[in-house]
Amino acid sequence: MNPSRPHGLPRGRTRTWLAGLTTAVLVAVGLVALPQTAARAAVDTGQWYVIQSVHSGLVLDITDVSHEPGALLQQWDRWDGEGQQFRFLDSGNGYYRIQARHSSLVLDVFGRNPDNGADIVQWQDLDGTNQQWQIRENSDGTVTFLNRFSGKALDLYDFATAPGARISQYDDNGLAVQKWQLVPVGGDASTLTNPLRANGADPWLQYWDGYYYLSTTTWDSTVIMRRATTLAGLSSAPDQVVWDDAGVPSRCCSHWAPEFHRIDGTWYLTYTSGNSQTNFDGQKIHVLRSQSSTPMGPYEFMGTPMPNRWNIDGSYLEHGGNLYMLYSEWIGPDQTNRIIRMSNPWTVVGAPATISTPTHSWETQGARVNEGAAVLKHGGRTFVSYSASSCNTPDYKIGLLELTGSDPMNPGHWTKSPQPAMQQGNGVYGPGHNGFFKSPDGTEDWIVYHGNTSASHGCGDTRQTRVQKVTYDANGWPVFGAPVPTGQALTPPSGE
Repeated sequence: MNPSRPHGLPRGRTRTWLAGLTTAVLVAVGLVALPQTAARAAVDTGQWYVIQSVHSGLVLDITDVSHEPGALLQQWDRWDGEGQQFRFLDSGNGYYRIQARHSSLVLDVFGRNPDNGADIVQWQDLDGTNQQWQIRENSDGTVTFLNRFSGKALDLYDFATAPGARISQYDDNGLAVQKWQLVPVGGDASTLTNPLRANGADPWLQYWDGYYYLSTTTWDSTVIMRRATTLAGLSSAPDQVVWDDAGVPSRCCSHWAPEFHRIDGTWYLTYTSGNSQTNFDGQKIHVLRSQSSTPMGPYEFMGTPMPNRWNIDGSYLEHGGNLYMLYSEWIGPDQTNRIIRMSNPWTVVGAPATISTPTHSWETQGARVNEGAAVLKHGGRTFVSYSASSCNTPDYKIGLLELTGSDPMNPGHWTKSPQPAMQQGNGVYGPGHNGFFKSPDGTEDWIVYHGNTSASHGCGDTRQTRVQKVTYDANGWPVFGAPVPTGQALTPPSGE
């Protein structure tokens, strides 16, 4: 459900003849540096930079330090704020995305506009070609940024020298308005901060055999995954497509909520998809089995456990030697969390039972919703987190159940906390759809979840992947705490 974007329209045309005239004159007298062959630049992907214009002396700046997708790139007086700090995320083949530190969004040729003068904005990291830049090192020590989609250079429009002038793209001409200095600033990408991923709804994260693995919703026909040896490294790790349902009508579209679980020594991956990009009535859970020893696959398709009913957000619970699937389904006006027994990871047995319905006022904001169940085991106790209220509101939040009896299929053996376990705070809105993962040494529990940076954002690709450590109170009850503010340094998981 990636929203479409209108084309940015270039403003002002005095630039065209002036640049052409200037270039012609300089070439005639042998003063212009003709465009060089683009090469992989010696940038440090673990470093934040201020990017300074050779022409004006001002630096690249996100207008009003906005966190919104579509905010314009401009030049401004240098003050080293996070809206002026950028790092380079490797897209491979000598191309990079340029990520703003304050928002985690990346520089983007707006609307995939190929024209001279097109706006440059910040946008969710889709790793599109209009977000990929080749960095040419010039002989004078400066760099020029060339967009992969348009082939044009990042350019200070109309030779402006005033703060607030916009940045655009223009034919590569070797002039000072297309030359930039990279000035390292404090902090580096090895520091663990939120978010881990800008376009990162419904995240699932696990640590296995030396790597962290992360998968998130794509909304298209694919399941993607990335991995890194450090948790912070996931923020710049490349995505790999581990499954693609293109051309399979019954499950081609709207892929949501991937999860991967190791059951009896084998990795199984569940995801939700259906038969339409716009009508979600056909959404169902599907199961894959890895043919290797890692979550990366390759995978084979095993089945659709409940093909005759609408069901989303599949997750597994192992208890008492039995395997169960947790999932969400509508019952009347309520979206509920349900459980069903399984004979293997892709085959259900018997009828489901409902373990939670939206009954508290904090579970009914915008809609009556319980969804996205995830299991957390600690101290011999079994907890299940879930998301409550509509994801279209800033009041989407996380609730918590505990299995206080012996039979997971008995609704009376589950106890719901009367208060939410996590809700909006510290500039993070709608935290929800979480999972849990262990630290490398197995001594800590961590929560991974998504959240928005604006109360007006909803269920789309503005949701960011975020992490923080779980603690426990004196009674052994999990404490998630308020969402950690964007950019705040976190101590990495134990054993990393």
